[in-house]
Amino acid sequence: MKKILKPLLVVAIFISLIVTLFLSMAGNPHPEVLLTGNRDQKAVDLFPGAYQCTECKMVIRDIPFSAQAAAPDGTTRFFDDIGCLVRWIDESPAASRSALWVFALDTRRWVDAREAWYSVSESTPMHYGFGAHERVCTGCIGFRELIERMRKGEHLANPAYAKTAKRPD
Repeated sequence: MKKILKPLLVVAIFISLIVTLFLSMAGNPHPEVLLTGNRDQKAVDLFPGAYQCTECKMVIRDIPFSAQAAAPDGTTRFFDDIGCLVRWIDESPAASRSALWVFALDTRRWVDAREAWYSVSESTPMHYGFGAHERVCTGCIGFRELIERMRKGEHLANPAYAKTAKRPD
């Protein structure tokens, strides 16, 4: 009888642990990937941990390097890194009609990504290295150059480029 009870007890404990794990996960809110209803295509206030990057699927925890794309149908997509936004722009036909927003490091507010200036050697979530600025800054590039650099692999997430990139003092 003791030989049967011990394996049954082990199995019962194992099942209890699995059930407890699933129940604990069910109670946690999952990050949102899309927001609907933003027909005005305005920037949305982000809260760390509440949204997931459309491109790389990471949870957005670092608001200063995040970005958003608000489509005319009211759908807003979120990005944890400006580089992820640019990758999405290259892949999505909706990008040309979407309002693009980036969080400006200098003014601490959401600005039009097409009008922003970008530093090129920041420590960003996906390591692309681009930080948005509302005002022109030394060494910053414009939106079109940002797109071109991403397409050419001229970003810090590219190990070959990162080795040769000029870093600020």
